Amino acid sequence: QVRLVESGGGLAQAGGSLRLSCAASGGSISAYNMAWFRQAPGKERDVVRVISWDGGRVYYADPVKGRSTISRDNDKNTVSLQMNSLKPEDTGVYYCAADSKHRYSNRRLSLSTEEYDLWGQGTQVTVSS
Repeated sequence: QVRLVESGGGLAQAGGSLRLSCAASGGSISAYNMAWFRQAPGKERDVVRVISWDGGRVYYADPVKGRSTISRDNDKNTVSLQMNSLKPEDTGVYYCAADSKHRYSNRRLSLSTEEYDLWGQGTQVTVSS
């Protein structure tokens, strides 16, 4: 069973940057579309960025448009989320997720938590103003 572990969260000041990493173990994620979700306190888990299995397609949510980049290294079995120009509203727990049900999928990139069946434990990001 593939296990996902996020890292890189922490406390940052508004305007700063953070790089989140998701490392997979127990199997390869190279065939899976991957996503980063964010859950702010008291709110639902929302998609931040999605990347296709080959890195050729990406989706980004409007709140982070122009301020974040998702990337993957299939050789290293990792997915990363670079966030710049951080805002207090970026605060939340960030989760890495994999759609392992659809290998090498060319389907439309999913924005729904229901489409992702593998999840990490999350990493807390707190942005102070």
